[in-house]
Amino acid sequence: MYNIVNKPYQKPAMDQGGEVAVWPRMEPFLLGALQVAPPTKLSLHYLRKMAAYVRSREGCFPLLGWLMWRHIACGKLQLPEELAWLYFETFDLLIGHPAEERLEWAENLSQCLSPRELERQRSKLSVDTLQFLLFLYIQQLNRVSLRTSLIGEEWPSPHSRSTSDREAKTSSQNKNWDDQAHLSFLQAHLCEMLELLVEPGQLSGSGQAVRDSQVSLEAVQGLGLLLEGSMSCGRTIHPIHKLLSRAPHQAQAGYSKLTRSFSLHPLLAWLRQALVVNPFGITACLRSGKKLAWAQQVEGAIKRAKIARNTHMAPPGSKIVLMSQVFRQTLAKDSDKLAGANVKIHRCSDAFIYLLSPLRSVSVEKCRNSTVVLGPVQTSIHIQSCEKVRVVCVAGRLTVGSSSHCTVHVLTPTRPLILPGNTALTLGPFHTHYPTLEDHMASVGLAVVPNAWDQPLLLGVEGTVPDPGSYRLLPPAELCPLVVPFRMDGDTCEVPGGLPSVYQDALDQREKSVQDWQKTVKDAHLNKEQRRQFQAVVEQKFHEWLLESGHRQELDSLIPPSITSADHSDNDGLEARPLDTRPEETCSRPEGHTPMPC
Repeated sequence: MYNIVNKPYQKPAMDQGGEVAVWPRMEPFLLGALQVAPPTKLSLHYLRKMAAYVRSREGCFPLLGWLMWRHIACGKLQLPEELAWLYFETFDLLIGHPAEERLEWAENLSQCLSPRELERQRSKLSVDTLQFLLFLYIQQLNRVSLRTSLIGEEWPSPHSRSTSDREAKTSSQNKNWDDQAHLSFLQAHLCEMLELLVEPGQLSGSGQAVRDSQVSLEAVQGLGLLLEGSMSCGRTIHPIHKLLSRAPHQAQAGYSKLTRSFSLHPLLAWLRQALVVNPFGITACLRSGKKLAWAQQVEGAIKRAKIARNTHMAPPGSKIVLMSQVFRQTLAKDSDKLAGANVKIHRCSDAFIYLLSPLRSVSVEKCRNSTVVLGPVQTSIHIQSCEKVRVVCVAGRLTVGSSSHCTVHVLTPTRPLILPGNTALTLGPFHTHYPTLEDHMASVGLAVVPNAWDQPLLLGVEGTVPDPGSYRLLPPAELCPLVVPFRMDGDTCEVPGGLPSVYQDALDQREKSVQDWQKTVKDAHLNKEQRRQFQAVVEQKFHEWLLESGHRQELDSLIPPSITSADHSDNDGLEARPLDTRPEETCSRPEGHTPMPC
């Protein structure tokens, strides 16, 4: 249960059952639905067969282990083993484990020296069978509808979305962030999902529920993966089975104490009547979240950055920070208000963004010519439709789709997921640090090993494989370590786990070249006037390089502007300044430091 400390959502207009509101949970759709159309073998027809199979086989219900899922996925559904593991691993990432368990799991994996040992370790994993079925079903969220792609949006009608709703949809790049799409998906497919939870003996030959089908309490608890709600506009959020534990709602949903189950059709009717849009989703955040103006207006800039958040009132798992249109500016933030948040960085250009806190998830969408440096991302970072963007992160998973000329330096225990549409993507090792990085990594359960940054998995539409030439691994000679240009308190003073040996060797060779050059200058025995001329030429060439490379703008944006009253318009949120230098935060600019990568 989570207590909401701010104004709750608006009570929906309902008839019977008006005292309760039920909404789709955000994270299963945001983090669980892969952003590519699923293979046809995950259609309802095959999931119905799987639902019947797991109920009739020992070791498949109520928990499904990796070995049995691999048998079903590869032997029955004809999926590649790497794709079967991808779904299993993604679900395990979604449901979450304490940080200590994650670190122990990482340690065990790092000690596996052969495929056989790795398989033995994976065989220890199991998932809730019914919730995993629902998880596989919601992969249909990103299936392309031929009809929609041909006719586009529906004609305007009295039931069309409001302006603010359309604004929310415009702001969201894909359905994973679109709470309106989540609601529509559940409204359209709730009956089919409930049928997956019904015992096979209560279904017709075609797999559809008969009139007197029953949904067990256990199955309703599984439905809690997707649904939660609140009673009487209350401030406490409950999983769906807790809402249905109250006598009035039990009666309306067709509960029988004798069978300890719900009649399917009354339950379906009750849920449809109670369904509302998520009051903590992107729509509500844009409409009523804390909105912050950007204090510094860069000369020549047309738009001001827009930042909105609901972290002051949303429960864990629903905390959102939206950042849009950061243009030719630097934003640095290290704050408890970011910790555990799902962050969306949208339409930023020529920007430098440092979010140095442990985060739940991050989406970087439609950005260009920007650098994004992140604290540890517990679940996943998704890069979509970006151009010439550099991202530096430690993350549970990296996914990249439809992006061009982007570079990602990542430390991740899972294989980076390369989706269709990428051009000239570069993957490199994680190459920076800041003083509290290792503490933040421990807090979200991310370790330095295993590290699969250089083992990407290419995943296409309907099980196809994208062009393997769409990405490359960064050549060691091109690696330049990134310096985080802020003074902070902490113990981390080097890249966690160090650089891969071939990259470290390349850096050592480059350092030797610099030393050799310095020795050459020293041995030249220049007089005072020659040294002055030589220094002037070097400085001139350096400033020319700063201008040509764009680093001059990056350096200039690190200089804090004068503080005005506008800077403190919302002391409880992200400061609207290029650098966050409030006393309670820890980011500040050290003398002589620059964010230049070399």
